[in-house]
Amino acid sequence: MIFTVSDSPGQRLDAFLAGRLSGLSRSKIQNLIKEGHILLNEKSVKARAALKNGDTISVSIPEEPDVKPEAQDIPLSVLFEDDEIIILNKAHGMVVHPAAGNSNGTLVNALLHHCAGNLASEGGDGRPGIVHRLDKDTSGCIVAAKTNTSLKNLVGQFADRKTAKLYLAVIQSPPKIAHQTVFNNIARHPIHRQRMDVCNPGAGKPAITDIHLLHTANNGTSLVLCALHTGRTHQIRVHNRYLGHPLLGDPIYSKPARQPIATNRLMLHAWRLGITHPATGEWIQQEAPIPQEFQTWADKVTERLRQIRLIRNHKEFDALW
Repeated sequence: MIFTVSDSPGQRLDAFLAGRLSGLSRSKIQNLIKEGHILLNEKSVKARAALKNGDTISVSIPEEPDVKPEAQDIPLSVLFEDDEIIILNKAHGMVVHPAAGNSNGTLVNALLHHCAGNLASEGGDGRPGIVHRLDKDTSGCIVAAKTNTSLKNLVGQFADRKTAKLYLAVIQSPPKIAHQTVFNNIARHPIHRQRMDVCNPGAGKPAITDIHLLHTANNGTSLVLCALHTGRTHQIRVHNRYLGHPLLGDPIYSKPARQPIATNRLMLHAWRLGITHPATGEWIQQEAPIPQEFQTWADKVTERLRQIRLIRNHKEFDALW
């Protein structure tokens, strides 16, 4: 691909490309420049090279070889399993599928061992069975498919917003409104490529989150229930930060050293997941036990959480608030 500079004189080459090459981190772009895959006016330059109007940048991204993940005997917490699907409580710190820097020790490696290789193949060589993802630092419910038919069905359910996804999160300060819906667009940050950000209408993708306050501790940290209507990358983290209340333990959207209390993890847990079984048509709702790190807040709202457990539809859910 070729870019012509017309409105960014003086900008660094790597910074210019970071805003235009979706999915590539700035460090990855710098490596591509160093390896000669990115040329400025057909010449190799340094990443800090300053651009001028009329400059031509050519980018050639080499294909990375597909690496077939290996089965690994890694303990899993299974919530539901049959011949079509498996629902698990993913551990905090576990990556969902192999990627650069995480070639093994992932959920996929563990699933290949647990399911003896019987996972849907249409997700790709690197992510067999994967229907949706959770961030590495997020724990909780995730579903995988064992057959291609079930994979297609579940992917459709997520795309059509026919699933139920409830998350528990601890935010750094109490929300100004106890119950609210955030509806805006989210896109990758033009410079900080690890981050997502709220953007103007017409850019990015729509993101909708219901956020309900459950409990506020004496230090101001608060437990909130987040119901997802869409599934954008970092959606809950971005929306709570947008409201001025970043998640506790979030190293990307806040500064952990300045948090009200210390924590050794991102305080985000995919608590409940509801899907229609792709083979039987039965509604299945599974719950991942609340991690010990959340108990300081969750113990105060055990009755409220019990009420939420009984929810079967959106009308019942709305009636709680």
